Amino acid sequence: MNLRWKVAQAAEIRWWKAYLARKEPLHYLRRKAAYWFRVLETTGMSPLPDGPILDAGCGPAGIFIILEGHAVDALDPLLPQYEAALPHFRPGDYPYARFLPVPLEDFLPGPVYETVFCLNAINHVSHLGRSMEALARCLRPGGRLVLSIDAHNHHLLKKLFQALPGDILHPHQHSLDDYRRMLENRGLQIERTVRMKKGFIFDYHLLVARKPLLSV
Repeated sequence: MNLRWKVAQAAEIRWWKAYLARKEPLHYLRRKAAYWFRVLETTGMSPLPDGPILDAGCGPAGIFIILEGHAVDALDPLLPQYEAALPHFRPGDYPYARFLPVPLEDFLPGPVYETVFCLNAINHVSHLGRSMEALARCLRPGGRLVLSIDAHNHHLLKKLFQALPGDILHPHQHSLDDYRRMLENRGLQIERTVRMKKGFIFDYHLLVARKPLLSV
């Protein structure tokens, strides 16, 4: 999996360069901000509760761009490459955010965040189990995780994509039920599931999960 993840990371930065090459930074960021506000409304997370926030797998224009007024940690191992290659990502524009170029599975802060976002990121990680553990461990008791995923609709295609690198950007290929079980097995309670986009192979879902108050 480490080799597959390294290939996926190299493909990821190439994808961002190509995708943003003809997008004017200010216009792109305004459209992205409007999208993130819609995500908050859809998940029932607007207004956000007080308390520190983690944007795990933030990319160059994650939800951190609309979180002014909050204490935000934005986590992504490719942050140095984004800053060097993409004018759309300028860390100094977000003085309220602390940018951490660390893989999610190696992030060990303890239960410090009231809200954790992991949007379009969990199937990019190297070690899925350790990354799920990190997300659950990061939450304070009573805190909420908002996770977005492309989830397989067909068991046969899921197994085929798991066996072959049919989707180079995403080393992990799972169904919605698989992801729900991963969260529940780590003590999180699923509060809401929203299908944001329907497709043949994948549907795009948002999951909102809560860490029980009695969690330790």
